[in-house]
Amino acid sequence: MKLSNAILIFLLTIIVSSAQAQFTDRGRFMLGSAVGFATNSSKTSFDNSSSEDSEPKNTQWNVSPYIGYFLFDNFTLGIGLDYTSSSETRAGEEKTKDSDLLFGPFTRYYIPFGDKALFLQGNFGFGNSSDNLTVNGANQNINTNILAFGVGPGFTIFSNDGIGLEALVKYNYAKSQFDLDIAGVKTTTTTKTNQIALSLGIQVYFAGLKR
Repeated sequence: MKLSNAILIFLLTIIVSSAQAQFTDRGRFMLGSAVGFATNSSKTSFDNSSSEDSEPKNTQWNVSPYIGYFLFDNFTLGIGLDYTSSSETRAGEEKTKDSDLLFGPFTRYYIPFGDKALFLQGNFGFGNSSDNLTVNGANQNINTNILAFGVGPGFTIFSNDGIGLEALVKYNYAKSQFDLDIAGVKTTTTTKTNQIALSLGIQVYFAGLKR
C-alpha cells in the first residue's frame, strides 16, 4: 500500500469517527442502566483481635441506573445508584443473603470510532444499611457504613437514534464497617472486598434543551 493511500484512509477514518461522535459531544446527556454479575473474595478483621476471618465465597447481582452530562466532547460526569443483592457461603455454615444501596458520582471518557466506542469508567459510591442481629440472646441493631470505588474499560455500539448497547468489565473495591456489642465489649468489624464484575447495559444519548 502506498503511503499516500494510507494517509487518505487514516483521514477518512477520522472524518467518519467525528461524524459518529455526535452522541458524545459536549452538552449532551446520557441516561440508562446496567445489570451486572460478580464473584469476589473478602476479608474481615476485628479491632480487638489480631485474627482475621476466613475468606468466604460471595456471588453478587447488581442493577445500576445513572444519568450523566457531557462537560466536554467524549467526557461525561454524572450520578448513579447501585443496588446490590449478594449471597455468601462460608465453610460449615448456612448461606446468608444481603442487599445494599450505594449512591455516588461516576465519570467516563469515550474513544469513538465509527458507530462504536471504547470507554473508561470510574465510579465512587457510599451508603448505609441497617440490620437486626441476635448475639448471645440479645437483639442488636447494626448500622453498616459502606464505601466503594470501581474502574474499568467498556465497549458500546451506537444505533442511529442515539441508543447505546454496552458491556463493561470493572475492578471493584468495597470497605464496610460496623460496631457490635458482645458481652459489654464493643467491637468494630471491618470487611474489605475485591471483585471483578461484568455488566451489560443500555444507554440513551440525547441533546439538552436549547433556548
